Amino acid sequence: MQNSDTPKVSLLVPICNVERYLCECLDSAVAQTLKDIEIICINDGSTDSSPDIIREYMERDPRVKMIDKANSGYGDSMNRGLEMARGEYVGILESDDFMFEDSLQKLVAKADAEHADVVKGDFYLYWSAPSERRELFGIIDEHMTGAAYRPVDRPGIFYRKPSIWSAIYRREFLNDNQIRFLPTPGASYQDAGFNFKVWACAERAAFIADPILCYRQDNEKSSVNSPNKVFCVCDEYAEMQRFLDERPELKVQLQGILMRMKVDTYRWNDERLVDELREQFWEKASPELKADWDAGRFDLSLFDPRGETDLRLMVKSPRAYIDSRFDFKKPGKLNTFKHYFKIGGLPLVWRVLTYQRTYGDNPHPDDVPAAQ
Repeated sequence: MQNSDTPKVSLLVPICNVERYLCECLDSAVAQTLKDIEIICINDGSTDSSPDIIREYMERDPRVKMIDKANSGYGDSMNRGLEMARGEYVGILESDDFMFEDSLQKLVAKADAEHADVVKGDFYLYWSAPSERRELFGIIDEHMTGAAYRPVDRPGIFYRKPSIWSAIYRREFLNDNQIRFLPTPGASYQDAGFNFKVWACAERAAFIADPILCYRQDNEKSSVNSPNKVFCVCDEYAEMQRFLDERPELKVQLQGILMRMKVDTYRWNDERLVDELREQFWEKASPELKADWDAGRFDLSLFDPRGETDLRLMVKSPRAYIDSRFDFKKPGKLNTFKHYFKIGGLPLVWRVLTYQRTYGDNPHPDDVPAAQ
């Protein structure tokens, strides 16, 4: 084991009241075959035995360190960890997940070979009850695993699950580009903004197909019934827009991509919310999207016909979009085309037909290189 002032990897572990899973998480961290690491545990005001568990690991392994602070939220915790980190690379391990022993070694090997700013791996969805079960998420396609490339030139990765904890990041790259988390107390979705900034700024991103961790599904602290978290996703997209507005050269390339991400995320958020909170969400989100539309921020060529249809309804009114979800579920292709015609007339119907002839049931090929 090396004991350098600059370890190869700083592994950040944000922790808040997770005593049930913390030992399994930290066991996986200290067992990494890559030994030249530091493990920075950020205790966000836990009121259970989590701080005591961290101290036990610190006594056993000098690589384990702790930031012990009052509760201030995930974003602030991660920013504190980034400030303390001294590694060449930074990794993230959520405190209810666990890594495989060779995960950091694989990621670092790819990063060194490709001189990459970021390297991302796949992961398993994991359930421990009622019986142990794993499902490969499949976030990495085979064609992505070759040489490093610039994500802006092949934007498919922008539209995939952030999963910021299945990657490592060159620390100098994060600092040079001022990539940090939005430190809003009690907020959710703060991985989204960090992830966007990484893909926006990376000149060399590399990918491996190997699953590097198990992402626990039976300990999710759902925000679907929490009124305090309904609008957090809007705060994250406002932060991404701020980030682009300050970087005009990136804004030219990424404004349309950000808007498609926003619509995709708002559609996903809509599916998670109970009816009462759905109404509240769209009362805020619909005027916001209309302002984006009026400002000319959307590139409709990045949307499939259903996505464009949803966008037009979101802009028109919250009730129009909510009602449309039921219209699309009615059986029969004729009903579907009637719905497209009602929203966008013959031009939209023609686009639907053209899209189906071109792509069939396959998605739009977002990962192909951009035209030169």
